[in-house]
Amino acid sequence: QVQPVESGGGSVQAGGSLRLSCVHSPDTFVNVNRCVAWFRQTPGKEREGVAGIYTGNGGARYADSVEGRFTLSQDKAEHTVYLQMNSLKPEDTAMYYCARLIGTCGYDWSSQGRYKSWGQGTQVTVSS
Repeated sequence: QVQPVESGGGSVQAGGSLRLSCVHSPDTFVNVNRCVAWFRQTPGKEREGVAGIYTGNGGARYADSVEGRFTLSQDKAEHTVYLQMNSLKPEDTAMYYCARLIGTCGYDWSSQGRYKSWGQGTQVTVSS
């Protein structure tokens, strides 16, 4: 299977916004309901879950650190999930990864081991 493909990273000043995109199933021509999640990682730290969305109904979950600032949305026809990031902080600086799994996100949506398909990542840098 083809892995997810992320885009939209870049550099921005604190308080700014970015929108990341993830084409989560580029090789799929039918809609299979999945949990698509964003994770982030900085050097020397463990990868952490940022947000996850269930493509079946658009229900989303967020890490406490981004709740109210980040918003997930999707274009089902394009198999694409968007992460709108507002009010960015320097601590949001990280490599952001998109991952997918078949099924619902559930309360353990941020458990990395559940995800078998990962993108290559896109860098987000927030300067103060």
